[in-house]
Order: sequence, then C-alpha cells, then structure tokens
Amino acid sequence: MNFQVTVLKILASYPDGFAPMTNLKHDMAILATSGQDWAERTRRLALRVPDLDIFSQTLIERLNGGWRITEKGRAVLTIMEARPGDPQPTTGISQLDFTWPAAPLLRRPSAAPLRQRRTPPASPHRQGASSRTALSIRCSPKISTADS
Repeated sequence: MNFQVTVLKILASYPDGFAPMTNLKHDMAILATSGQDWAERTRRLALRVPDLDIFSQTLIERLNGGWRITEKGRAVLTIMEARPGDPQPTTGISQLDFTWPAAPLLRRPSAAPLRQRRTPPASPHRQGASSRTALSIRCSPKISTADS
C-alpha cells in the first residue's frame, strides 16, 4: 500500500478535504487490511507520479488536529486517476508549481566501521547498594554526634 496515495484518497473523500488524525488513522487501518486490491491500486497510481511527496510539494496541509488536501493535491490526484484513453486534464503535473525549500548540504557519513561504546567502570560506592541509597547517603546533612 502506498501511504501518500492513500492519504490523498482519504482526504479527497471528505467533503471539505479535512480529516482529523483519528479519522485518518481509522480509515487507513480499514484500507490497509482490506486486501491486495487496494495495495495494488495505490502502487499503480503512485507509478504515475514517481516523485510524489505530499508534504514538501504542499499537496496536503497540516492543521490543528488533522490534515487537509490542497487544490494542488486534488489536481495531482486527478492526474493519477486519469485513464489512458481519457483526455488529459488542463493542468498537467509538470505545470504545477512544486517548489522545495533549499536544504542544507549534508555530509556523507564516513565508511569507517563504528566503534563500540565503552561502558564506564562501576563506581565503588554503588557496588552492593542501589543508586538511590548511595544518593541519599551522599546528600544527607551532616549530623554532629559530639556533646557540647
């Protein structure tokens, strides 16, 4: 099952395109367990838009407690669902404005093997006693036993 296509389809099924997260999760759970038909359908739809990213392409908006499909999201869904014999929609996916914010360049991790973390030696004051006991002994106020 393609998560992003499923989210677009669910949000488009709501009258105003908005679904609270609880409803969205519930609907996704139903579709995820509905069998191979849904999984195959969403994979086929996703193949029509290989660079699909509903978040960075602003196909959905995150609002208080839920998500809403945008007009751009509805247009992409229409393009994905168009049958090969159908006339092309007036707005093609290449005409939609997909702008991504500039991302910082990330350094590639070195190929050096990972070193195992050394565990520090146990403190002598903690051997045989719990850390809570040791902490309470260290923090207790000094009591004078000498008679004045």
